[in-house]
Amino acid sequence: MITTNRVSTKYWHQLDDGRVQCDLCPRYCKLHKGQKGLCFIREEHNGEIVLTSYGRSSGFCVDPIEKKPLNHFLPGTSVLSFGTAGCNLACKFCQNWDMSKSREIDTLAHSASPEKLARVAYESGCRSIAYTYNDPVIFMEYANDVSDACKQYDIKTVAVTAGYICDEPRREFFAHIDAANVDLKGFTDSFYKKLCGGKLQTALDTLLYLKNDTDVWFEITTLLIPGHNDSDDELNTMAEWVNKNLGPNVPWHFSAFHPDWKMMDVPSTPPSTLIRARKIAMQHGSCYVFTGNVHDTEGSSSYCHGCGTRLIGRDWYQITDWSLDTDGCCLKCGERLPGVFEAEPGGCNPSPVPINMNNYLEF
Repeated sequence: MITTNRVSTKYWHQLDDGRVQCDLCPRYCKLHKGQKGLCFIREEHNGEIVLTSYGRSSGFCVDPIEKKPLNHFLPGTSVLSFGTAGCNLACKFCQNWDMSKSREIDTLAHSASPEKLARVAYESGCRSIAYTYNDPVIFMEYANDVSDACKQYDIKTVAVTAGYICDEPRREFFAHIDAANVDLKGFTDSFYKKLCGGKLQTALDTLLYLKNDTDVWFEITTLLIPGHNDSDDELNTMAEWVNKNLGPNVPWHFSAFHPDWKMMDVPSTPPSTLIRARKIAMQHGSCYVFTGNVHDTEGSSSYCHGCGTRLIGRDWYQITDWSLDTDGCCLKCGERLPGVFEAEPGGCNPSPVPINMNNYLEF
């Protein structure tokens, strides 16, 4: 049996009735003695809210950065990915439900200190570490310490998140982050309430904060679920908001749903839906729109917004073309591709490679 690693947190306050309220996210869980929040890994302990999963993970894996997905952040490089357990949303369509919906501490069977994680990422040839699989905002104390440890090795940090977090912790969390992929799960309050147990506005607030108040490179992902968030009306409304508020240069990924968790009766998303969504987003002005979870070389490649040249060709997670100069500009017309690029693409393995932390010593 794995024992918990408790650390104190600061986003909480005591209530008059003896309970303690967690102020990390808009759920505002009000907890009695020993009670866990909806996220599972933050609980009341000795009159405060503690994180119970510090230094624990559900597993580690070296991935291509495009799998996060991030297409304009250090393309072709390797990223060390890990997550914990639990989540502060309750998405019925969760594609990682075995980890995000876990209520078993044994899910956190792997351990690593922040210093060890940073060193292993460096020794594994990774340019970044990604907090993923479940939402990192719920283990932000661990994630923040990992981010600090990464600075010694010039390792960047990536958050894959739904952005479901309150204002003050949002500022602290993203101050430690270099790049993010934010789930914009749908564009109606009813979708967020019925299928996610949350509120659309919180996700929009996070996107607006990233755009207006940070230097974090961010991209958006929308998982399209047949009959729930894939209508022309909703896609047009969403695309209009994205372009008006975030601008045309934010990469947007439309991904295919497959039956999972509590939505086994919903069919998989046909490729034609992704292609239709991509077209709608581009009609509203988005320059970099991608299709995901399907084989579509056109929909997974990046094109120059100036002359239309294919600048980064992709076949699944494999880079097939590279037409950028050392400053990230189009070799044909000189327009700069928005993003974070190195002089040449990385040469990472396009397939995931599991990492056994037990093979590495603590540092």
